[in-house]
Amino acid sequence: MAGRANSLTDRAKAPAGTGGSPTVPANDLRVLLEALSRLGYDVDSVVAAAGLPAIYLNDPDGRLPCETYGALVSCAQRQRFTPNLGLALAQQTPLGAYPLLDYLVLTSETVGAGVRRLANYFRLVASPVVIEVRDAADPVRVLLLGAAAPFSVEYTAVLIVRNLRDETDGRFAAAHVSFKHTPDDRAAFERALGCPLHTSDGWNGVSIPRDAWQLPLRRRDPILRQVLEEQADGVLARLPARRGFAFDVRHALMTRLEGGDTRIERLARELAMSPRTLQRKLANEGASYQDLLDAARREAAVTLLAQPALSAAEVAYMVGYSEPAPFHRAFKRWFGTTPELFRRQPRQA
Repeated sequence: MAGRANSLTDRAKAPAGTGGSPTVPANDLRVLLEALSRLGYDVDSVVAAAGLPAIYLNDPDGRLPCETYGALVSCAQRQRFTPNLGLALAQQTPLGAYPLLDYLVLTSETVGAGVRRLANYFRLVASPVVIEVRDAADPVRVLLLGAAAPFSVEYTAVLIVRNLRDETDGRFAAAHVSFKHTPDDRAAFERALGCPLHTSDGWNGVSIPRDAWQLPLRRRDPILRQVLEEQADGVLARLPARRGFAFDVRHALMTRLEGGDTRIERLARELAMSPRTLQRKLANEGASYQDLLDAARREAAVTLLAQPALSAAEVAYMVGYSEPAPFHRAFKRWFGTTPELFRRQPRQA
């Protein structure tokens, strides 16, 4: 099995000399072009229109600027517009196209374990999506965060649902999928996903019922998975940390929560910019100040509630609420339950 693991990871090795700028593995571009070819696109002309020398796609360890991915998608749509392109390309992307990541997921014991591995190792591919799992309530929420365009969100959500359905012999079904945007054809998404699609929603991601979360995966293999994890950890260790302006703002908010002033004017002054500039820079990364403040409060609340000596009212104050009532409303929105009940629920570390 170790030999098989090496064959799966050959194309995932990080090359030297990426130049310090954000890059995408050449394999990710090949996956995109192969899917476009299956949809009937003339990929040679797409590559030429994007100004990409074909020789760079043939290097198994090659990396190219992240803008290349978007350029290829844009050139393909100019060549021939395809509605729901993210959905169409996901349907033409076979399991194993991203070998190391895909096999890390499908060798997991259960759907839940596989999704957690997907979230942990999603940086192996160059998607701008960041996956976050929130399992305090039923259904479990798998959030698709980050500065991702609707195309990336659609593509990722469809792959998650389709691959989990295939790896449970058709038993998996999502409760629903949520998009902040409205896709070209909502009905086509619902047919492909086999579940309702909530559009213009407040978040992007997949809701998974607890019973589906616990379904076994048909190709679970703990020995192969361990080998793959060792390979994946080595690849991640060579990749630059995924950071940006939104990360820095969220970190600053975390340090200011307890009794601090979290007004945007105050933080902007600390960062030597105007509130408008701060908001514009966040918008460029697909984030908003209020969303980051909400996320910082949510993360801090979970940590503080783990301390039995603190009452829910004290936690409310410590995460920036002047009284318990708005904190309880926010907590119910985050986790679907009250702080008191949340404390009593057994959760994984």
